[in-house]
Amino acid sequence: MWQKENLQNLIKDKMKDYLFIVVSNREPYVHVRKKGNIEWIRGIGGVTSALDPVMQSCDGLWVAYGHGDADRDVTDSKGKVRVPPDQPSYTLKRVWLTKEEEQGYYYGYANEVLWPLCHMAFERPIFRSEDWECYKRVNEKFAQAIIDEIGDRKAFVWIQDYHFCLLPKYLKQKAPRQIITAHFWHIPWPCHEAFRICPQKKEILEGLLSNDLLGFHIRQHCNNFLETIDREIESKIDRERVSIIKNDHETLIRPYPISVDFTGINEVVNSVAVQEKADALIQEFELSERQVLVGLDRIDYTKGLPDKLRAIDRLFAKHSELYGKVVFLQIGVITRLHIKKYKELNDEINALVEEINWKYAVSHWKPVVFVRRQFSLIELLALYRISTAAIVSSLHDGMNLVAKEYISSRSDHKGMLILSQFTGAARELTDAVLINPYDCDEFSEGIFQALNLTEDDRNKRMIKMRKIIHENNIYHWAGKIISELLEFEFRD
Repeated sequence: MWQKENLQNLIKDKMKDYLFIVVSNREPYVHVRKKGNIEWIRGIGGVTSALDPVMQSCDGLWVAYGHGDADRDVTDSKGKVRVPPDQPSYTLKRVWLTKEEEQGYYYGYANEVLWPLCHMAFERPIFRSEDWECYKRVNEKFAQAIIDEIGDRKAFVWIQDYHFCLLPKYLKQKAPRQIITAHFWHIPWPCHEAFRICPQKKEILEGLLSNDLLGFHIRQHCNNFLETIDREIESKIDRERVSIIKNDHETLIRPYPISVDFTGINEVVNSVAVQEKADALIQEFELSERQVLVGLDRIDYTKGLPDKLRAIDRLFAKHSELYGKVVFLQIGVITRLHIKKYKELNDEINALVEEINWKYAVSHWKPVVFVRRQFSLIELLALYRISTAAIVSSLHDGMNLVAKEYISSRSDHKGMLILSQFTGAARELTDAVLINPYDCDEFSEGIFQALNLTEDDRNKRMIKMRKIIHENNIYHWAGKIISELLEFEFRD
C-alpha cells in the first residue's frame, strides 16, 4: 500500500539527479494583507488538496500564478519562496500576470471555453479570439519560467489541468532533450460531439499530445479523449498500449483516480483542536440536538447548488416532522465572480435560501444556513464530524475530493455520504447514497434515506468506503503516475 514514506523513498531514490516540477494555475499558498500585516492562507481546490502533501514529500518546485496581494512582498527576485510558510519543505515559484492576461487566459479562455466545454452542465462556451491569444501568451510565459529554472539540468514536469493545454508543446520546443512531461486533466474530458465545436481544437489536441503521459480520473474520460483524437487528428492509436503516436512521439493515456491524504486526515480529525472547533461550530450555528446536513462547494454551476437547495425544499415540504430537528449547513466558496454566469448563480442561490427559510422557519430555527467564509482544514474536519450526512450533488465532476475528505474524516464510522452519480467518486464509493441531482424527488428521498439509516447500516457502509480510500489514497495516485513517468527515458 502506498503511503507518504513510499513516495518519499521513490522520489529520493529515482529522482535525486533530476529536478521535479509541478505546474498549476492556482498556487498552494497565498500571502495576503490583513490589518497591516502579511498573513498566509492555504489555497482552495482539489489540486492543492491533492498535491501539497506530495510536494512536501519531495522538496520539489511548484510553479503557479501569484495572485495574493502580498505575494510579491515575500518572494525573492525570481519570484520564489519556501512553503509551507510554517514548515518550509519545498519551493513555490510565482509567475506574475497582467490584469489583461488574467482576464483573457483565466476568466476568458480557461473558464468560459474549456470549463463549460468539458462539463455536461448545459452552459454554452463563449469563444473570443482575444482570449485565445492571452491563453497562448500565458502558456508561453509559464514555459519560459520553467526553462529558466531548469537551466542545463534534466527535469520531470508534472502539469496540472486545463489551464495549460499548450504548455507541454512549448516546453518540448524549448528543451526537447531535457524534459519529460506528465499532464493530469482534473476535469472530465467530453465526448467528441461536444468537443468538436471548439475553434481551437486542433491546437489544443496537438499541445496535449506533446506530453509523454496524459492522465484522466476515469477510463471513460480516456475513451472520450481517444475517440476525439481518432476523429480530429492524423495519428496512430495503439489500443493495446492505450497510447497515441504522432510524428514519432508516443503519448500514453491512463486513468488515475485522484484521492486524499487518508492517514493525514485521520491523524488530525481525532485531535483536541478539531473537537474544540466542533463544539464552537455547534454553538455558533445553534446545532445542538439537531441532525446536520453539510455541503462544501465552490459556487459554480457544475456543483448543482440550486438543485441541492430545491431538494432540501422538497424534503421539508414532504416531511414536516423534520422541522426544528434538521439543519442544512452549506459552505459556499465564491470564485470567478468576474464572469456573468457566476454572478447570476450567486443571486439565484441567495433567492432560494431566502425563500426556503421564509417558508419553513419556526421560532429560532431555520432550515438552511449558508456560510460564505473560507474554512480552515480544522474547521472543515470539525464540520464533517458533527454532521449526520454530507451532500455532494455535482451535475458533472471529474472526481470530487470533498466526498473523499468526508469519508476519510469519519473514523467514528458514523455519518453518511449523499453522492451524485455524475461524479468520478461515484465509481468507487458505491456504498454512498447515490442520487441523480436532476431528479428533485429522488434527490430529496435520498437525503431522507441518509437521515434515517440504522446505525448498523451506516457503520457497514462507512467501513467499506473508508477501506477503499485508505488503499487508494493520494500517495497511491501520485506514486502510480510518478512510477510510470520514471519509465520514460530522456532523449540523447
